[in-house]
Amino acid sequence: MNVAVVGATGAVGEAMLSILEQRNFPVNEIFPLASSRSAGKSVVFNGRSLEVGRLDEFDFSTVELGLFSAGGSVSAEYAPKATAAGCIVVDNTSYFRNDPEIPLIVPEVNLHALDQHQGIIANPNCSTIQMVVALKPIYDAVGIHRINVATYQAVSGAGRRAIEELAGQTAALLNGKKPAIEVMPKQIAFNVIPEIDSFQDNGYTREEMKMVWETRKILEDDTLMINPTAVRVPVFYGHSEAVHLETRDPVTAAEVRQLLSVAPGVTVIDDHTPGGYPTAVTEAAKQDGVFVGRIREDISCDRGINLWIVSDNVRKGAALNSIQISEALLDRM
Repeated sequence: MNVAVVGATGAVGEAMLSILEQRNFPVNEIFPLASSRSAGKSVVFNGRSLEVGRLDEFDFSTVELGLFSAGGSVSAEYAPKATAAGCIVVDNTSYFRNDPEIPLIVPEVNLHALDQHQGIIANPNCSTIQMVVALKPIYDAVGIHRINVATYQAVSGAGRRAIEELAGQTAALLNGKKPAIEVMPKQIAFNVIPEIDSFQDNGYTREEMKMVWETRKILEDDTLMINPTAVRVPVFYGHSEAVHLETRDPVTAAEVRQLLSVAPGVTVIDDHTPGGYPTAVTEAAKQDGVFVGRIREDISCDRGINLWIVSDNVRKGAALNSIQISEALLDRM
């Protein structure tokens, strides 16, 4: 296939190029694209240095697949143009996710919805992806009535400038200097910030509401009750989530452990010993899987189960999920 990567100079775009190479995706020609501000820079693919082209000058009729990760406003303008030219778009922004006509896909969970696509497929939010990968086997086995989730999200979820801000603030503080705050609403180094994206009228942030909207759409269940709190933490790569479930039918921690041990995309690390659980830095970062530990029955709630879920937000939470969707598209051609 001829493939365009829109947003090729960003953290997710670079990961897309790397994963396409690692998974031997059948690329004929690849076209890294970006805004005029970033056009002309170089990226590497299969050992070759490629010049990044201008998105506003690109002819999408020359490619079969477009991987978009350059912001919602860019996708809003250029994804319809790409599909009109005959290109299938896998969009990593939030712009199309709530559109009932556009499938929102996590391959391990709802790949059947891919058959409904009409040229655009939406990639879910990173925090939603890792959660639903871990919850789908439980949902199928015993049902889920309610989800309480607190996220601990890495700064890479906010882009390259946020990564640089955490590094810069950390260096400044360790050298007795005042940290510069430009990207995050407050100092992120040695701190946690319970604010991701804009506040909504109900007091939740948009990041939190994305988890509500997207989980219901992916699992095709509008009755699910979901109560999220999204928090930014001073970690570079890898989101963590403390998830508390109330299931519809009784289930034991041992049964959940068994369900997850054979679930696609899930690795269980759940030893009741010091360090016998996954963390973002030591297990998830630069890996493809969703890691689950601290599986236990909720002592405060009948039919309650607690999970600790971690995954690399740039890989499985964005770039890898998009490429898994693309691989499934290939299988259908």
